[in-house]
Amino acid sequence: MSDHEEQPANRLRKELPDEVPPSPSAPGDPQGARPERNGLTGRQRLLKGLWPPRLTRAQLIVALLLFGLGFGLAVQVASNSDSDSALRGARQEDLVRILDELDDRTQRLEDEKQGLEKQRDELENSSDQAEEARKQTLEKERQLGILAGTVAAQGPGITVTIEDTKGTVEADMLLDAIQELRAAGAEAIQVNGVRVVAGTYLADADNSVSVDGNKINAPYRFQVIGKPQDLEPALNIPGGVVQTLEKEQATVTVERSSKIVVDALRAAERPDYARSSSQ
Repeated sequence: MSDHEEQPANRLRKELPDEVPPSPSAPGDPQGARPERNGLTGRQRLLKGLWPPRLTRAQLIVALLLFGLGFGLAVQVASNSDSDSALRGARQEDLVRILDELDDRTQRLEDEKQGLEKQRDELENSSDQAEEARKQTLEKERQLGILAGTVAAQGPGITVTIEDTKGTVEADMLLDAIQELRAAGAEAIQVNGVRVVAGTYLADADNSVSVDGNKINAPYRFQVIGKPQDLEPALNIPGGVVQTLEKEQATVTVERSSKIVVDALRAAERPDYARSSSQ
């Protein structure tokens, strides 16, 4: 080869840069990993991030709860399996005995249930009876209080007014009027603000009348609770109270009313000698 032929090749080689040795991070690196700035590869950084594990408190609590749930389920399944296995492997006589015991227990529980229900019904009945007895006692106390004059009363009745301008009306005439009213069904009576009771007495006192020691003057006003249709005719019978008072030149007026209030009260008195025979 002549110098003339080699001259172009030599010229081309001189124009190319010197070859640079491949670096370990080049794509052709046979290791397949590029070193990081801190000297660790990507695989090493991944392993370092996964271990040791970093758990938060919430993650730890959830893990414990899941563990407990799984453990409980495992124990339940194991218990059921043991029971099923025990029954499955039991003899026929044992199974019959177990069924008999279950029947006996069921019967005992049913008897106990019926006994408790019976006790409940008895308590309810006794409570109802006690409530009814209490109501009857209160009603009887109210009725006795009306008769004794210790409580006020109201109801239909009549008002009797006796005008005595001549001063001829005496205590026995007023007592006859009270007796006629009681016989006709009067339940409560008061005269000029004085309550009339079973032990009431009347007396003449200085041209007037005294009721249980309380002096009252004309006009005499009776407030009477009872059935008006029975009370008024009892006073107007021939020869009765009204005619007797009119003979003494007194004027008698009877008025029916759907509401008569008897509010004069008497203090309850304890008897000196009489006592209940039940004591």
